[in-house]
Amino acid sequence: MKSLIFGLAAALALGVVAFSFAADQPEKYTLRYKFHAGETLRWEVEHLSMVRATVSKHTQTTETSSTSLKAWRVTDVRPDGTATFVHQVDWIDMRQTLTGRQQLHYDSRTKLKPPAGFEMAARSVGVPLATITIDQRGKIIKRERHSTTKDGKQDPKAAKVPSQDEGWMTIPLPKEPIAVGHAWSIPQQIDIPLESGAVKKIKAVQQFVLEEVKTGVATIHVSTEVLTPITDPAVESQLVQRESAGRVRFDIEEGRVLGQQMDIDKHVIGFRGDASSIHYVNRFSERLVAEPRTAGK
Repeated sequence: MKSLIFGLAAALALGVVAFSFAADQPEKYTLRYKFHAGETLRWEVEHLSMVRATVSKHTQTTETSSTSLKAWRVTDVRPDGTATFVHQVDWIDMRQTLTGRQQLHYDSRTKLKPPAGFEMAARSVGVPLATITIDQRGKIIKRERHSTTKDGKQDPKAAKVPSQDEGWMTIPLPKEPIAVGHAWSIPQQIDIPLESGAVKKIKAVQQFVLEEVKTGVATIHVSTEVLTPITDPAVESQLVQRESAGRVRFDIEEGRVLGQQMDIDKHVIGFRGDASSIHYVNRFSERLVAEPRTAGK
């Protein structure tokens, strides 16, 4: 009888230990993109930038802003979740202001002729820009860039330019299920053109951290870490424009980016001599736009 009681007590104790151990384990989340053939995802994108450059006591400020509607029209989804979609920009509203000059403005929805300098952007609106295949982690498997004519229409003689280069055009997701606090990264090579005509290759790492999960939405912190030592301010002045830092909101169940915001605010001294400086401010943000409901649904 005593041995039976002892055995029951030991089993209960082990059960408590096992329960406590399980309770200490943090919840893990599997982050994957999920697409459905025939759907169209749209994000409203806002891009603001200010560059203030001073050279020999002369200062010039350039401010640009654009708001656009980015669309991914999903054409095919394989059983493994790999999806193919057509990427395009439905409309764009752009403004640019330079010191001492009148502001330039172009809104593609007005159908007016774009001012000088905005022609390329105007040609890229309302037409397929690329057909892209990505896996569930967001990695590009195949990319076909589309060519357009000067009036923005599809060029039948050069409809698709195949490109097999791998890469990312959305936030990369980790291979394994992860808990809050988990970090992952991808290597980058940033090419900086030099005045000599050469190109300096900069090694960097794009880092990601799962900061929190609330009501099924993951908040992911994004930052760029430059690995190559930078001693030339001229190189640094270009590099800061390629860095990113901010947060992405990802819907775990639906498998898509709900929104993101990236901000940069940096100064570089001496990029063109001792009496020069440049101040670069940039904000990139986007938010998922809900599809309008069809009458009767």
